[in-house]
Amino acid sequence: MKKVLVIGYVWPEPNSSAAGGHMMSILRQFRQQNWQVEFATPAQVTEHMIDLASEGVSSRSIALNCDSFDAYVADYQPDIVLFDRFMMEEQFGWRVEKNCPRALKILDTEDLQCLRYARQQAHKAGRDFTREDLSSDLAKREIAAILRCDISLIISSFEMELLVDTFKVDVSLLHCLPFMVDLETCPGNTMGFSDRKHFVSIGNFRHAPNWDMVLYLQEIWPLIKEKIPEAELHIYGAYPPPKAMALDNPKTGFLIKGWAENAAAVVEKSRVCLAPIRFGAGIKGKLLDAMIMQTPSVTTPLGSEGMHQPEPWPGVVVDAVAGFVDAAVELYNNEQAWVLAQQKATALLKARYDGSQLGEKLIARINE
Repeated sequence: MKKVLVIGYVWPEPNSSAAGGHMMSILRQFRQQNWQVEFATPAQVTEHMIDLASEGVSSRSIALNCDSFDAYVADYQPDIVLFDRFMMEEQFGWRVEKNCPRALKILDTEDLQCLRYARQQAHKAGRDFTREDLSSDLAKREIAAILRCDISLIISSFEMELLVDTFKVDVSLLHCLPFMVDLETCPGNTMGFSDRKHFVSIGNFRHAPNWDMVLYLQEIWPLIKEKIPEAELHIYGAYPPPKAMALDNPKTGFLIKGWAENAAAVVEKSRVCLAPIRFGAGIKGKLLDAMIMQTPSVTTPLGSEGMHQPEPWPGVVVDAVAGFVDAAVELYNNEQAWVLAQQKATALLKARYDGSQLGEKLIARINE
């Protein structure tokens, strides 16, 4: 039996963030191999964290900058160590190397932090992102962590190309692993056009791109509301701060709903998902949730980046505000256009997010 140690940046919260869901799919894949899996993190416990014991995964709290980890990892002697984001590899990687030199080291990047940071800085400065923005200390740290590990899990085809073409990382160190969806549990049929109403947007409020998206929706929503007076925009997400709840406005139908006990249910009952993402990286869990619940979406080119092509998008991808508004209104009002968009979701899920195939490839790569 292989022993696996996963060093997490935070405790997994699959109902709060795409990253949490992605981590759980990896842990479950390891457990399906009958591997012994332990999850260790220096993070504080949270109210929405999953019960790892119910998943057959043991857990442990560890300390930063403390040699107590040396004794712990030397005693556990894992065959495989997976670091959740490069910051955990920076903190603990050298200790793993010292005490368990034969352990296979895997870095789960989640998304490229340096890419998200560079785009955020460009957005703040009110200018277009350029490849020169990637020449940052953060990028050097992240690429160094990738080079120190045996395999790095990269979530999108776009980020794979960026690492190989721009950063000149050898492709043998990389493995593309999008979100793994259990297609057998995806609903075959969901609520129809006439049974749905209102728009939805969803995302953890602690994630900077999501908060920016809410602020951007404040600008966009009045233009949609003007054309569909009866519609509402329901915005869901974990950990909404007071400044977010202050935006709740029943008069305009701009409603901050906060935590969703069942994200799938709120996405399914909505007619259209809105995701006007202006910066970020990786692939977007909210848009994958929309596909699974067969809810057409309107997003930006950055929102759909690395998630499709050549497969058609199950909705509309558009950058300009006017085009975004027109697309949202058309999908909301035109049942034929809505059904055509909805039908593209299943094909895209099968083409890119089949968890069974992706999981088999991951395990084969690790064994290799």
